[in-house]
Amino acid sequence: MSKSFDVVVIGAGPGGYIAAIRAAQLGMNVACIDEWKNASGGPAPGGTCTNVGCIPSKALLQSSEHFEQANHHFADHGIDIKGISLDVERMIGRKDAVVKQNNEGILYLFKKNKVTFLHGRGSFMSTGSEGFVIQVSGTNSEQITAKQVVVATGSNARSLASAPFDEEHILSNDGALRIGAVPKRLGLIGSGVIGLEMGSVWRRLGAEVIVLEGLPTFLGAVDEQIAKEAKKAFDKQGLKIELGVQVGDITLAKKGKHTEVHLAYKNAKGESIALEVDKLIVSIGRVPNTIGLNPEAVGLKLDERGAVVVDEECRTSVPGIWAVGDVVRGPMLAHKAEEEGVAVAERMAGQHGHVNFNTIPWVIYTSPEIAWVGQTEQQLKANGRAYKSGTFPFLANGRARALGDTTGMVKMLADAVTDEILGVHIVGPMASELIAECVMAMEFRASSEDIARICHAHPSLSESTKEAALAVDKRTLNF
Repeated sequence: MSKSFDVVVIGAGPGGYIAAIRAAQLGMNVACIDEWKNASGGPAPGGTCTNVGCIPSKALLQSSEHFEQANHHFADHGIDIKGISLDVERMIGRKDAVVKQNNEGILYLFKKNKVTFLHGRGSFMSTGSEGFVIQVSGTNSEQITAKQVVVATGSNARSLASAPFDEEHILSNDGALRIGAVPKRLGLIGSGVIGLEMGSVWRRLGAEVIVLEGLPTFLGAVDEQIAKEAKKAFDKQGLKIELGVQVGDITLAKKGKHTEVHLAYKNAKGESIALEVDKLIVSIGRVPNTIGLNPEAVGLKLDERGAVVVDEECRTSVPGIWAVGDVVRGPMLAHKAEEEGVAVAERMAGQHGHVNFNTIPWVIYTSPEIAWVGQTEQQLKANGRAYKSGTFPFLANGRARALGDTTGMVKMLADAVTDEILGVHIVGPMASELIAECVMAMEFRASSEDIARICHAHPSLSESTKEAALAVDKRTLNF
């Protein structure tokens, strides 16, 4: 006889494991199925984020930042270091240890909250008298039933049709996190989050990095003023970014014992250029993952992108089946998936779960960091919305000067009449942390005046947010 659960969650990424835990907290009998494996073949819950995304990339970014500081900035503080060496193997080992800690943390949370974890792939089989029948294939091969199901199967990196990933020379985010030695030349196709973050890592460690972007503008989703400021900083660091390119043939070629990636492209002027690199990271977006899910067995509807079709409350076309995270519409962000997971669990319990898609923050963890929430200035102009704008540079912030990190600014946009904050955009030190105050303010529909009148600690980077709010009404105090 198959095991029966109130809720089965397929996928243990940020959306899935959070949904499972919250549902269990609300008194439901919950199972979570996930097939990720660690190097030993054991379970590695956490999805792309924990295993080959957010967490390992931040570990490498931190390590490479230390290397950069030691090589180029410690001397500014009177610290002279000679004979600095780099051990990439140890750096990767630390990254792997951080990932393992997070994997084990999720397994502990399942145990703590009495969530049954099943290691394998979950596939729909049919709809039965006791609910949905799900086949678990893998370490735990069995059939189970569930009254309700949450699909949280995430996404996969989109590859180039002409150059599929081999994860040795042509890399997705997975391979980019496992490069064993600093490449002399590193190519990146796409200037998205993963591309810029990994480009930053290997540039700091000594690689020559060239980024090829097909769009004519840099970071098109970012506020234009902020994107220009960021590009100026990246150019200064030595990242070579080419916009408006057309990528042609990509081939592998032997050069002695070494294999190179040869890439042909046309630049924005239409000139044909041949590029030879040691590694090529392809970062052109992600696609929803429904591999092996067998959605047709229960009549689950997918859209033209392969995403599970849901309404605003994450209900699918089949009553009793929900879907969250990268496998549905909207931004593919771990924290968005988490919020959807909590909301779905609460809705299943008869509560009123809520996600405000207008106040989801975005972050790019480069140096300088880039973070934003709400609308950009170009969006407000396109929508005909009357607005006010205020900016404040970190160059005028005392804490930023003390840190020796004064690149960037905070920009705040507010309604011209009501003063409600419509968007906040930051490029600069610790932008990922500074954005939280702005998200909270927008969630409560605060005005720029509200932020301007709040006392911020001195000296702190957060004072730049207060000053940007003051700048909305042209009354900055420190610039």
